[in-house]
Amino acid sequence: MNSRPAFRGPASFVPDGGRPYELLPFRFARLPNPPGTVLATSEVGEYAFLTDQKFQDFVGRRLRADDHLYRDLHARHFLIEPGADPHLDLIATQYRTRKSFLRWGPSLHIFVVTLRCDHSCVYCQVSRRSPDAARFDMAAETMGHAVNRLFESRAPTLTVEFQGGEPALAFDRVKSLVDMIEERNASERRSIRFTLASTLHLLTDEMLQFCREHKICLSTSLDGPAFIHNANRPNGSHDSYERTVEAIDRARSIVGAENVSALTTLTRLSLQHPKEIIDTYVSLGFRSIFLRPLSPYGFALRSAHKTGYPMSEFVSFYRAALDYLIDINKRGIVIDEAYSTVLLNHILTPFPTGYVDLRSPAGAGLGALVYNYDGRVYASDEGRMVAETGDDRFVLGTVVQPYQALMTSEAMQWLLASGVAEALPGCSDCAFLPYCGSDPVYHASRQGDPVGHRPTSDFCRKHTGLFEVIFGNLARRDADVMRVFLAWISRRTPAQVSRAGYMP
Repeated sequence: MNSRPAFRGPASFVPDGGRPYELLPFRFARLPNPPGTVLATSEVGEYAFLTDQKFQDFVGRRLRADDHLYRDLHARHFLIEPGADPHLDLIATQYRTRKSFLRWGPSLHIFVVTLRCDHSCVYCQVSRRSPDAARFDMAAETMGHAVNRLFESRAPTLTVEFQGGEPALAFDRVKSLVDMIEERNASERRSIRFTLASTLHLLTDEMLQFCREHKICLSTSLDGPAFIHNANRPNGSHDSYERTVEAIDRARSIVGAENVSALTTLTRLSLQHPKEIIDTYVSLGFRSIFLRPLSPYGFALRSAHKTGYPMSEFVSFYRAALDYLIDINKRGIVIDEAYSTVLLNHILTPFPTGYVDLRSPAGAGLGALVYNYDGRVYASDEGRMVAETGDDRFVLGTVVQPYQALMTSEAMQWLLASGVAEALPGCSDCAFLPYCGSDPVYHASRQGDPVGHRPTSDFCRKHTGLFEVIFGNLARRDADVMRVFLAWISRRTPAQVSRAGYMP
C-alpha cells in the first residue's frame, strides 16, 4: 500500500527566501492588448496588471516578500500573510460603499408626458404619435398619483426626467409636474434635479425661461455632422441638423451652456466617421460626448436591418473614437466621453454611479421607475419600449398602486431573482464583474429569460469589449493618458491634474 501523502505540505509552497501567503478572492482575464497582460480584479474592484509569469508565481505562492508586486498585491488585498489580519473591516467598508445605492431605492424617476413627436428617427424605439394626437398626453390624475409614488421613494436625492415623444408638445404637463413636485418638496425637503429630453426645436423662449427659473437641465440628440444627423433624425422640412444647432445656441443663451447636453446614437453610417462626429461636438463647444450604440428594444428592431451592425464593429469604432479623444485632450481640447467616464468611475473610485444598467443587484426598479403617459409603471425605460411591441412582462403596475405594491409585484420579483450578477453564470467568474451589471430586462427581451446566455449576449460583448479597451489604456501606464482619465472623472482639465495617480 502506498503511504505517500496525497497532498504536499506547507513547506512545499515556501519559495527560497520567501514565506507562505494566502490568496484572497479575485478574478482574472488575459487582455488582448498589451499582449501578455493579465488583469486581476478583487472582490471590491481593486485591480492589478501582471505578466503571465508573475501571475503564475502569484497563484503558485512563489512571490518573494521583497518583490514590489508582492507588496502591491498585499496592499490591495489580493493576498494576506499567515496569521495576519486580512483587514476585513476595510474590505467590508469598500464593498458597502460600492453597493451603497441599495440604501434608498430608486432615485431616477422618468415621467413620459406624451408620445407625440414631430420627428421620424430611423432608430426610434417607441410608437410615436402625430403632434396633434393629444389623447396620448399624461392626464392630470395620472400626474398626481405619479408624484405621490415619486416621494414614496426614500432617496434623499431625486432626478426627475421628462421624456416623450417630444415633451415640448405637452409642456403644460411639464409645468404642472414641476409645480406639483416643488410644492410637495417644500415639506419633503429632498434634493431634486430636473432634466428634460427634447429635440429643442419646439421649445419657445417662454418655455426655456421656465426651465431656467426651475433649473431644468436640457438633453438633446446630436448624431454628428449634418449628413449623419439628417439621415438618422429626419423631420418634415429636411433641416433637422440646422434646426438642432440653432436650438442648442438659443437654449444655451437662456438656460446656460452648462445646462445643455447632447448624446449621439450610432447607426451603421455613423461607425464610418468617428472623427467627424467628435469634431462636430468640439466645433459646437460641447465638453462631453456620449457615444451610444443602437438600442435593441421596441420598434427600433424593425429598422435594424438598415441601421444595425455587429457589436464587434461598435467596439472597433469605440476604440478608434477613444484614441482620438485622448489625443485631442493631450493637445488641449477638453472633451470627455460620457460612458467611458462612467466606466472609469467604477474602475478608479469605490463609489457607485447613477447609471442603473451597471448595477448589481440590477438597477431596474431598484434604481429607476418610469411613469408612462397612460399610468402604467415600468422598472426601466427599456421595459417601456418593449411593452410598445406587446411584451408586458416589465409592467410593475399602475400609478394608483402604492410604491410598496409596485416593488413587490410579480414582475419586480421576476427581475430581482436574476438581477445579482455575482450569482449568474458567465458573470460570477468574470474579471469585469466589480464594474458591471446584470441587466435582466435586456436579456429577458432579447434572449427569452432574465438570466440569458452571456457568451451570445450583446450586452456582455459590448461591455467586455469596452472594458478591454479601457484597461488596455490603463495597462500601458502612460502618464498623459492617466491624466486625461483622471480629468474626466474629476471634472477638471488634464492640465489641472498634476500627478498621474493610480498606475499599478
